[in-house]
Amino acid sequence: MATTPTSTTERTNPLRKTLVDVRHGLLGLHKALIVAEQLTFERVYGRIDSTGQLLQLVMNDPWFTWLHPLSNLVVRIDELLDEECDLSVEDVAQLLTEVRGMIRPSELGDGFERSYYEALQRAPEVVMAHCEMKKLLTLPRSEEHTSELQ
Repeated sequence: MATTPTSTTERTNPLRKTLVDVRHGLLGLHKALIVAEQLTFERVYGRIDSTGQLLQLVMNDPWFTWLHPLSNLVVRIDELLDEECDLSVEDVAQLLTEVRGMIRPSELGDGFERSYYEALQRAPEVVMAHCEMKKLLTLPRSEEHTSELQ
């Protein structure tokens, strides 16, 4: 019998479950950011006619370039989850720290942090996804204590 995405491994390995949850949160945030940028883009340049056209814009147009680090982070999580070896507390803790740093908006910053700040100001869906994402950025309880002892 085939296992579902919520496999026994995910239920028994809290680090893997944490990464899966963070991945889903990042995908939700990424989608909210794409929709917010699409709406702003369409106000300036006109309607985007298809999802194919939107995908091409997201991948290639400078307007959407600032989202690429977020996309790359999701790919890195996918690669970690695909590896056969066990996840270490240190690897997951470092990734969570990186995500926390990435989703730190800054009015005075540049690149991702500035664009992220602007998206938070204009799109309630981005604010909601941001709040949901922040809730996911902790190690499982037993793992926190283990990493503090090392």
